[in-house]
Amino acid sequence: MDSSTTHSSRTAQALEPRNPGMDLDLDWVRGLQANTSAIERRAATLPGRRSVKKDYQAAWLARAISCIDLTTLAGDDTAGRVARLCAKARQPVRADILDAIGLPDLTVGAVCVYHDMIEPAVAALAGSGIPVAAVSTGFPAGLSPFPLRVAEIEASVAAGAHEIDIVISRRHVLTGNWQALYDEMRAFRAACGEAHVKAILATGELGTLRNVARASVICMMAGADFIKTSTGKEGVNATLPVSLVMIRAIRDYFERTGYRVGYKPAGGISKAKDSLTYLSLIKDELGDRWLRPDLFRFGASSLLGDIERQLEHYVTGRYSVGYRHALA
Repeated sequence: MDSSTTHSSRTAQALEPRNPGMDLDLDWVRGLQANTSAIERRAATLPGRRSVKKDYQAAWLARAISCIDLTTLAGDDTAGRVARLCAKARQPVRADILDAIGLPDLTVGAVCVYHDMIEPAVAALAGSGIPVAAVSTGFPAGLSPFPLRVAEIEASVAAGAHEIDIVISRRHVLTGNWQALYDEMRAFRAACGEAHVKAILATGELGTLRNVARASVICMMAGADFIKTSTGKEGVNATLPVSLVMIRAIRDYFERTGYRVGYKPAGGISKAKDSLTYLSLIKDELGDRWLRPDLFRFGASSLLGDIERQLEHYVTGRYSVGYRHALA
Protein backbone atom coordinates (compact mmCIF):
# COMPACT_ATOMS: atom_id res chain seq x y z
CA MET A 1 0.00 0.00 0.00
CA ASP A 2 1.39 3.43 -0.95
CA SER A 3 1.91 5.52 2.17
CA SER A 4 1.90 8.71 0.09
CA THR A 5 -1.85 8.33 -0.36
CA THR A 6 -2.45 9.26 3.26
CA HIS A 7 0.36 11.73 3.90
CA SER A 8 0.03 14.20 1.04
CA SER A 9 -2.75 16.20 2.69
CA ARG A 10 -0.54 18.79 4.41
CA THR A 11 1.23 19.63 1.13
CA ALA A 12 -2.06 19.66 -0.75
CA GLN A 13 -3.60 22.00 1.81
CA ALA A 14 -0.72 24.43 1.42
CA LEU A 15 -1.10 24.43 -2.37
CA GLU A 16 -4.91 24.60 -2.55
CA PRO A 17 -6.13 28.21 -2.79
CA ARG A 18 -8.52 29.04 0.03
CA ASN A 19 -12.11 29.92 -0.86
CA PRO A 20 -12.29 33.73 -0.52
CA GLY A 21 -16.05 33.85 -0.94
CA MET A 22 -17.95 36.17 -3.25
CA ASP A 23 -20.77 38.68 -3.26
CA LEU A 24 -24.18 37.28 -2.38
CA ASP A 25 -25.93 36.19 -5.58
CA LEU A 26 -29.62 35.88 -4.71
CA ASP A 27 -30.58 34.90 -8.26
CA TRP A 28 -28.37 31.82 -7.93
CA VAL A 29 -29.73 31.05 -4.48
CA ARG A 30 -33.40 31.41 -5.39
CA GLY A 31 -32.90 29.34 -8.52
CA LEU A 32 -31.76 26.32 -6.53
CA GLN A 33 -34.23 23.46 -6.33
CA ALA A 34 -34.10 19.88 -5.03
CA ASN A 35 -35.95 16.93 -6.59
CA THR A 36 -36.44 15.00 -3.37
CA SER A 37 -37.69 11.74 -4.89
CA ALA A 38 -34.83 11.62 -7.42
CA ILE A 39 -32.26 12.44 -4.74
CA GLU A 40 -33.60 9.72 -2.44
CA ARG A 41 -33.58 7.16 -5.28
CA ARG A 42 -29.98 7.98 -6.13
CA ALA A 43 -28.92 7.82 -2.48
CA ALA A 44 -30.68 4.49 -1.96
CA THR A 45 -28.50 2.84 -4.63
CA LEU A 46 -25.22 3.66 -2.88
CA PRO A 47 -25.08 1.14 0.02
CA GLY A 48 -26.15 -1.73 -2.25
CA ARG A 49 -23.24 -1.42 -4.65
CA ARG A 50 -20.53 -4.09 -4.62
CA SER A 51 -18.09 -3.23 -1.87
CA VAL A 52 -14.34 -3.04 -2.38
CA LYS A 53 -12.52 -6.11 -1.04
CA LYS A 54 -9.20 -7.20 0.43
CA ASP A 55 -6.24 -4.91 -0.41
CA TYR A 56 -8.51 -2.27 -1.90
CA GLN A 57 -10.80 -2.26 1.12
CA ALA A 58 -7.83 -1.91 3.48
CA ALA A 59 -6.55 1.04 1.45
CA TRP A 60 -9.96 2.75 1.47
CA LEU A 61 -10.33 2.20 5.22
CA ALA A 62 -6.90 3.70 5.81
CA ARG A 63 -7.97 6.69 3.76
CA ALA A 64 -11.11 6.97 5.90
CA ILE A 65 -8.97 7.08 9.06
CA SER A 66 -6.88 9.89 7.62
CA CYS A 67 -10.10 11.87 7.11
CA ILE A 68 -11.57 11.46 10.61
CA ASP A 69 -12.03 14.43 12.92
CA LEU A 70 -11.64 12.42 16.12
CA THR A 71 -14.13 14.08 18.43
CA THR A 72 -15.06 14.42 22.08
CA LEU A 73 -17.85 16.87 22.89
CA ALA A 74 -19.10 15.75 26.29
CA GLY A 75 -19.91 17.75 29.38
CA ASP A 76 -17.54 15.62 31.44
CA ASP A 77 -14.49 16.08 29.18
CA THR A 78 -11.23 16.50 31.07
CA ALA A 79 -7.68 17.31 30.07
CA GLY A 80 -6.78 13.68 30.72
CA ARG A 81 -9.51 12.37 28.42
CA VAL A 82 -8.42 14.77 25.69
CA ALA A 83 -4.79 13.70 26.09
CA ARG A 84 -5.81 10.06 25.64
CA LEU A 85 -7.88 10.98 22.57
CA CYS A 86 -4.87 12.79 21.11
CA ALA A 87 -2.69 9.76 21.73
CA LYS A 88 -5.23 7.74 19.74
CA ALA A 89 -5.15 10.39 17.01
CA ARG A 90 -1.37 10.00 16.74
CA GLN A 91 -1.60 6.18 16.76
CA PRO A 92 -5.11 5.38 15.50
CA VAL A 93 -4.41 1.69 14.83
CA ARG A 94 -2.12 -0.77 16.57
CA ALA A 95 1.46 -0.44 15.35
CA ASP A 96 1.80 -4.03 14.12
CA ILE A 97 -1.32 -3.68 11.98
CA LEU A 98 -0.10 -0.42 10.46
CA ASP A 99 3.26 -2.01 9.72
CA ALA A 100 1.52 -4.94 8.05
CA ILE A 101 -0.45 -2.68 5.70
CA GLY A 102 2.57 -0.46 5.01
CA LEU A 103 1.29 2.73 6.68
CA PRO A 104 3.29 3.11 9.90
CA ASP A 105 2.77 6.90 10.06
CA LEU A 106 -1.00 6.98 9.56
CA THR A 107 -2.84 9.58 11.67
CA VAL A 108 -6.36 11.01 11.80
CA GLY A 109 -7.29 14.27 10.10
CA ALA A 110 -7.86 16.37 13.23
CA VAL A 111 -9.00 16.31 16.84
CA CYS A 112 -12.23 18.22 17.59
CA VAL A 113 -13.01 19.56 21.08
CA TYR A 114 -14.80 22.32 22.98
CA HIS A 115 -12.99 25.61 23.56
CA ASP A 116 -11.84 24.76 27.09
CA MET A 117 -10.06 21.66 25.81
CA ILE A 118 -8.07 23.40 23.04
CA GLU A 119 -4.92 24.00 25.07
CA PRO A 120 -4.63 20.40 26.34
CA ALA A 121 -5.20 19.16 22.80
CA VAL A 122 -2.59 21.49 21.30
CA ALA A 123 -0.07 20.37 23.91
CA ALA A 124 -0.81 16.68 23.36
CA LEU A 125 -0.52 16.99 19.58
CA ALA A 126 2.63 19.13 19.48
CA GLY A 127 4.92 18.06 16.66
CA SER A 128 2.40 15.67 15.12
CA GLY A 129 1.05 17.94 12.38
CA ILE A 130 -2.49 17.01 13.44
CA PRO A 131 -4.67 20.15 13.63
CA VAL A 132 -6.98 20.98 16.52
CA ALA A 133 -10.56 21.88 15.61
CA ALA A 134 -12.88 23.65 18.05
CA VAL A 135 -16.65 23.87 17.95
CA SER A 136 -17.82 27.44 18.41
CA THR A 137 -20.57 30.08 18.14
CA GLY A 138 -22.78 28.71 20.87
CA PHE A 139 -22.50 25.10 19.73
CA PRO A 140 -24.79 23.21 19.25
CA ALA A 141 -27.83 25.55 19.15
CA GLY A 142 -26.07 28.72 18.02
CA LEU A 143 -28.44 30.93 20.00
CA SER A 144 -26.03 32.88 22.19
CA PRO A 145 -25.72 36.66 21.55
CA PHE A 146 -23.98 37.39 18.27
CA PRO A 147 -21.04 39.37 19.79
CA LEU A 148 -20.34 36.45 22.12
CA ARG A 149 -20.31 34.01 19.21
CA VAL A 150 -17.75 36.12 17.35
CA ALA A 151 -15.68 36.53 20.53
CA GLU A 152 -15.75 32.76 21.08
CA ILE A 153 -14.22 32.21 17.64
CA GLU A 154 -11.49 34.75 18.33
CA ALA A 155 -10.73 33.19 21.72
CA SER A 156 -10.46 29.70 20.21
CA VAL A 157 -8.10 30.89 17.48
CA ALA A 158 -5.98 32.66 20.10
CA ALA A 159 -5.88 29.43 22.14
CA GLY A 160 -4.36 27.57 19.19
CA ALA A 161 -7.25 26.08 17.22
CA HIS A 162 -6.38 25.59 13.55
CA GLU A 163 -9.99 24.96 12.50
CA ILE A 164 -13.28 26.36 13.79
CA ASP A 165 -16.59 24.48 13.42
CA ILE A 166 -19.30 27.15 13.61
CA VAL A 167 -23.07 26.65 13.70
CA ILE A 168 -25.34 28.81 11.58
CA SER A 169 -28.59 30.38 12.79
CA ARG A 170 -31.21 27.96 11.49
CA ARG A 171 -33.91 30.63 11.72
CA HIS A 172 -32.30 32.56 8.87
CA VAL A 173 -32.78 29.54 6.61
CA LEU A 174 -36.28 28.70 7.83
CA THR A 175 -37.46 32.28 7.24
CA GLY A 176 -35.58 32.75 3.98
CA ASN A 177 -33.45 35.59 5.34
CA TRP A 178 -30.53 34.85 3.06
CA GLN A 179 -28.83 38.21 3.53
CA ALA A 180 -28.69 37.67 7.30
CA LEU A 181 -27.22 34.18 6.85
CA TYR A 182 -24.59 35.52 4.44
CA ASP A 183 -23.65 38.42 6.74
CA GLU A 184 -23.39 36.09 9.74
CA MET A 185 -21.14 33.67 7.90
CA ARG A 186 -18.92 36.48 6.58
CA ALA A 187 -18.46 37.76 10.12
CA PHE A 188 -17.56 34.29 11.37
CA ARG A 189 -15.07 33.82 8.54
CA ALA A 190 -13.43 37.16 9.31
CA ALA A 191 -13.15 36.26 13.01
CA CYS A 192 -11.37 33.01 12.10
CA GLY A 193 -8.49 34.80 10.40
CA GLU A 194 -6.05 32.18 9.15
CA ALA A 195 -7.93 29.33 10.86
CA HIS A 196 -10.15 27.39 8.48
CA VAL A 197 -13.88 27.51 9.12
CA LYS A 198 -16.38 24.67 8.82
CA ALA A 199 -20.01 25.81 8.57
CA ILE A 200 -22.38 23.41 10.35
CA LEU A 201 -25.79 23.59 8.70
CA ALA A 202 -27.68 21.34 11.17
CA THR A 203 -29.49 19.90 8.15
CA GLY A 204 -31.91 17.87 10.27
CA GLU A 205 -33.46 21.17 11.38
CA LEU A 206 -33.67 22.93 7.99
CA GLY A 207 -36.94 21.39 6.86
CA THR A 208 -36.27 20.66 3.17
CA LEU A 209 -33.49 19.56 0.85
CA ARG A 210 -33.97 22.80 -1.06
CA ASN A 211 -33.14 24.72 2.11
CA VAL A 212 -30.04 22.53 2.51
CA ALA A 213 -28.92 23.40 -1.03
CA ARG A 214 -29.48 27.12 -0.52
CA ALA A 215 -27.78 27.25 2.87
CA SER A 216 -24.82 25.32 1.44
CA VAL A 217 -24.29 27.76 -1.40
CA ILE A 218 -24.69 30.85 0.78
CA CYS A 219 -22.13 29.61 3.30
CA MET A 220 -19.67 28.99 0.46
CA MET A 221 -20.39 32.44 -0.99
CA ALA A 222 -19.56 33.85 2.43
CA GLY A 223 -16.18 32.10 2.50
CA ALA A 224 -16.68 28.76 4.26
CA ASP A 225 -13.73 26.40 3.84
CA PHE A 226 -15.96 23.38 4.61
CA ILE A 227 -19.67 22.78 4.84
CA LYS A 228 -20.74 20.24 7.46
CA THR A 229 -24.03 18.41 7.91
CA SER A 230 -24.65 18.40 11.62
CA THR A 231 -23.55 19.04 15.16
CA GLY A 232 -24.22 15.40 16.01
CA LYS A 233 -26.76 16.61 18.58
CA GLU A 234 -29.81 16.85 16.32
CA GLY A 235 -32.46 14.16 15.99
CA VAL A 236 -31.36 13.54 12.37
CA ASN A 237 -27.70 14.00 11.47
CA ALA A 238 -25.72 12.98 8.37
CA THR A 239 -27.75 11.15 5.72
CA LEU A 240 -26.94 10.16 2.16
CA PRO A 241 -29.68 12.34 0.55
CA VAL A 242 -28.47 15.41 2.44
CA SER A 243 -24.88 14.55 1.55
CA LEU A 244 -25.76 14.27 -2.13
CA VAL A 245 -27.36 17.73 -2.08
CA MET A 246 -24.41 19.33 -0.29
CA ILE A 247 -21.81 17.61 -2.46
CA ARG A 248 -23.52 18.75 -5.64
CA ALA A 249 -23.64 22.29 -4.27
CA ILE A 250 -19.88 22.05 -3.72
CA ARG A 251 -19.41 20.84 -7.29
CA ASP A 252 -21.58 23.65 -8.64
CA TYR A 253 -19.63 26.22 -6.63
CA PHE A 254 -16.31 24.87 -7.91
CA GLU A 255 -17.50 24.92 -11.51
CA ARG A 256 -18.65 28.53 -11.17
CA THR A 257 -15.77 29.96 -9.12
CA GLY A 258 -12.81 27.58 -9.43
CA TYR A 259 -12.52 27.22 -5.63
CA ARG A 260 -12.76 23.86 -3.88
CA VAL A 261 -14.75 23.71 -0.65
CA GLY A 262 -14.55 20.73 1.70
CA TYR A 263 -17.31 18.49 2.99
CA LYS A 264 -17.82 16.98 6.45
CA PRO A 265 -20.64 14.55 7.26
CA ALA A 266 -21.07 14.25 11.03
CA GLY A 267 -23.28 12.32 13.40
CA GLY A 268 -24.36 8.70 13.13
CA ILE A 269 -21.46 7.41 11.01
CA SER A 270 -20.09 4.62 13.17
CA LYS A 271 -19.47 1.61 10.89
CA ALA A 272 -16.57 0.97 8.53
CA LYS A 273 -18.97 0.01 5.73
CA ASP A 274 -20.68 3.40 6.09
CA SER A 275 -17.37 5.19 5.65
CA LEU A 276 -16.82 3.29 2.39
CA THR A 277 -20.24 4.39 1.15
CA TYR A 278 -19.47 8.05 1.84
CA LEU A 279 -16.03 7.82 0.23
CA SER A 280 -17.52 6.24 -2.89
CA LEU A 281 -20.12 9.01 -3.05
CA ILE A 282 -17.37 11.64 -2.89
CA LYS A 283 -15.37 9.86 -5.58
CA ASP A 284 -18.39 9.57 -7.87
CA GLU A 285 -19.64 13.13 -7.46
CA LEU A 286 -16.49 15.21 -6.86
CA GLY A 287 -13.54 13.08 -7.92
CA ASP A 288 -10.33 11.88 -6.32
CA ARG A 289 -9.07 15.34 -5.32
CA TRP A 290 -11.74 15.51 -2.62
CA LEU A 291 -10.62 12.20 -1.10
CA ARG A 292 -7.99 13.91 1.04
CA PRO A 293 -8.34 15.33 4.54
CA ASP A 294 -7.94 18.94 3.42
CA LEU A 295 -11.26 18.57 1.55
CA PHE A 296 -13.09 15.73 3.30
CA ARG A 297 -13.61 14.81 6.94
CA PHE A 298 -15.79 12.48 8.97
CA GLY A 299 -17.07 13.95 12.22
CA ALA A 300 -16.91 10.82 14.37
CA SER A 301 -16.09 9.36 17.73
CA SER A 302 -16.84 5.63 17.37
CA LEU A 303 -16.08 5.08 13.66
CA LEU A 304 -12.37 4.56 14.23
CA GLY A 305 -12.89 1.54 16.49
CA ASP A 306 -14.86 -0.37 13.86
CA ILE A 307 -12.36 0.46 11.11
CA GLU A 308 -9.54 -0.78 13.34
CA ARG A 309 -11.38 -4.09 13.82
CA GLN A 310 -11.77 -4.46 10.06
CA LEU A 311 -8.09 -3.79 9.46
CA GLU A 312 -7.10 -6.36 12.07
CA HIS A 313 -9.33 -8.88 10.31
CA TYR A 314 -7.61 -8.02 7.02
CA VAL A 315 -4.18 -8.65 8.55
CA THR A 316 -4.92 -11.67 10.79
CA GLY A 317 -8.07 -13.21 9.34
CA ARG A 318 -9.80 -12.88 12.73
CA TYR A 319 -12.21 -10.36 14.22
CA SER A 320 -11.38 -9.06 17.68
CA VAL A 321 -13.85 -7.89 20.29
CA GLY A 322 -14.64 -4.21 20.32
CA TYR A 323 -13.15 -3.41 23.71
CA ARG A 324 -9.66 -4.25 22.36
CA HIS A 325 -9.96 -1.15 20.20
CA ALA A 326 -11.09 1.38 22.76
CA LEU A 327 -11.06 4.96 21.54
CA ALA A 328 -9.23 6.40 24.54
